[in-house]
Amino acid sequence: MHKREVIGINTLAYGLLSLLTVSPSYGYDLISKIKLFWPANHGQIYPLLAKLVDNGLVSYEQVQQCDKPDKKVYSLTESGKAALLDWIAKPTAAPALRDELALKTFCIRKTEPATARSLFAARIGFYKQNLKDLQDKENLLKEKLAIDDLSQIPFDSPYFGGYLLIQKAVWNITSDLQWCEWALKLFEKHLAERQL
Repeated sequence: MHKREVIGINTLAYGLLSLLTVSPSYGYDLISKIKLFWPANHGQIYPLLAKLVDNGLVSYEQVQQCDKPDKKVYSLTESGKAALLDWIAKPTAAPALRDELALKTFCIRKTEPATARSLFAARIGFYKQNLKDLQDKENLLKEKLAIDDLSQIPFDSPYFGGYLLIQKAVWNITSDLQWCEWALKLFEKHLAERQL
């Protein structure tokens, strides 16, 4: 079978195709879902959806709404499924790390330990809230699937990948939280030494 070259499709576009494997969705819904994995905005998503349609990877159905403009509900085509499978099989790029706190940490010695403590305490609060949000997502998934142990989700379930990503997020956040708590203890130690 001859594979057609896909033009102008980037990782974000493949992310949209991934989301459409679960169910057809409208643009705003796709934007909300993709933000869980990848930073994106309206200005990126709608042009990408148009390219996906132009390439025959996605189709859409116009849905009329009362007192609102019509909306497009996008679906994955057979060509889109094939392109997605090809993309999944390719090696992935190295993960990108962009964390402002990491940059600040590099030069943290230029500030006072109390300032450092405040920065890290705020990040600890952020991580704890994220862990709570992820626990809520796990509970919703358990409810939706009527199971107690999410590791029992079948491999071919549309929820299996989401479960894996929730666990990845929990592990990453837990590790980052532990690092922040460790650093906070160091700042406290330096603050105590300065007060002697």
